[in-house]
Amino acid sequence: MKNSQIIFGLGRACTNPDMPVSLAGYFNVRMWDRILDDLEVRVLVMEKGGQRVALIQYDLVTVPTTLYDFILDAIQQEFGKTFTPGNLILCATHSHTAPEVRLSNQGSSKEYYPLAATKTVAALKQALNNLQEGSLCGTLTRDARFIFNRRYWMKDGTVVTNPGKGNPDIARPEGEIDPEIPMMVIEKDGQPFVVVPSIVNHTDTIGGCGVSSDWAGFLRRKIEAKLAPGAMLMPLIGCQGNINHFDVNSKSNQTCYAEAERIGNGYAETIEKALNDRKPIPFDKIRACHSTVSAGARQLTESEIAEARAVIERYPEISISRDSAQDLTSEDLARKTPFALKYFAARLLEMLDDKESRKFLLTGFEMGNLFLASMPSEPFTEHGLRVRKSCFPEHLCLIAALANGTGGAKVNGGYIPNTWNYGRGGYETTPRSNPFAANTGEILVAAWQKMAADLTGCRGQGAGGR
Repeated sequence: MKNSQIIFGLGRACTNPDMPVSLAGYFNVRMWDRILDDLEVRVLVMEKGGQRVALIQYDLVTVPTTLYDFILDAIQQEFGKTFTPGNLILCATHSHTAPEVRLSNQGSSKEYYPLAATKTVAALKQALNNLQEGSLCGTLTRDARFIFNRRYWMKDGTVVTNPGKGNPDIARPEGEIDPEIPMMVIEKDGQPFVVVPSIVNHTDTIGGCGVSSDWAGFLRRKIEAKLAPGAMLMPLIGCQGNINHFDVNSKSNQTCYAEAERIGNGYAETIEKALNDRKPIPFDKIRACHSTVSAGARQLTESEIAEARAVIERYPEISISRDSAQDLTSEDLARKTPFALKYFAARLLEMLDDKESRKFLLTGFEMGNLFLASMPSEPFTEHGLRVRKSCFPEHLCLIAALANGTGGAKVNGGYIPNTWNYGRGGYETTPRSNPFAANTGEILVAAWQKMAADLTGCRGQGAGGR
């Protein structure tokens, strides 16, 4: 008989760095110098019908493949094959004020890996040691106040990312936004105890050299303060590769700690109200699905290569060492500053011999009409909408992006645009920021379509997930 009962366990640990390491997310090295608020690893273990799964989240910019493999090995050394890529999702909140964990990036520290792994194992032990009974619920809310498509058609017919506030040459946004916030809720004693919203927005509001979990941390702390002791909010970040919080029509400062607080507390207001609309989700078991997906490396055109070489020759006097990139931002590329042009040209030419395919791990958990799907790196929001609305139209579908690796041990991750975004301009489609074949997003969505069909077949046969 189906009911909403579920067994769950929670664990968490502080993951603040205790070694010299740069903060991630920008082009230049930013060695951390203070703690603004704590970073965490959060663990949610769920069990029903003989299937156990775990969702593990880090306040990091992403979970690169090297870190994923390192932590998976630590988990399996401690727990054996209880957890595998088939029942485990490791994801990140995309904080740009957290340690740089992509080891080929300057300023990163391999010493952070054992810290992250040790804290993960401890949090997972904590979750397994406090397994308890709850009830699964879900709801759907929306909040469009803080999200903007950051790619804009300009009046000259090109597309520019982050063209600057008040730019008179802006014509209109290139694409859409996804203001919907699907939420998974686990009740304990009839009250919300675990809250898992999936929010489509970038997590980059602060800058500087202070460690912080950004607006996602403000959201978490605000909601948890209103719940019972020991409760948890886990703010999943959806497909936000072309979305951020910058309002080009506003003159306010949107790069500061106060902005993180404004956005986090604003989302908390929306989520707190939505908790009153939660509904039970009956289900007989958790069904886990998993697939390894291959996509190609970014294919460079002859014109891109020729243009990059021409840029290098045009500015022989400009040094583009990474130490020189003290203030380089995507806005500099939008303004086509000589340093930015040469920097991106050099990164493009470094990719000429990169022919390796990209391997992505997709993992999903189905619980009745609720589905939780992982997505790698930073897919554009249209890919998330396709997974949610086309692959799982009958489900309340949550997406955890920045999950389960970045395409391979030698790949730091990057943006996953739509095929039609290429050739228009913008930062996300440059080879430096996007090492994937142009059709990678479509390949990922097709893989989810197949897994959705397989799950439908399993349900029809009365069998479990694979």
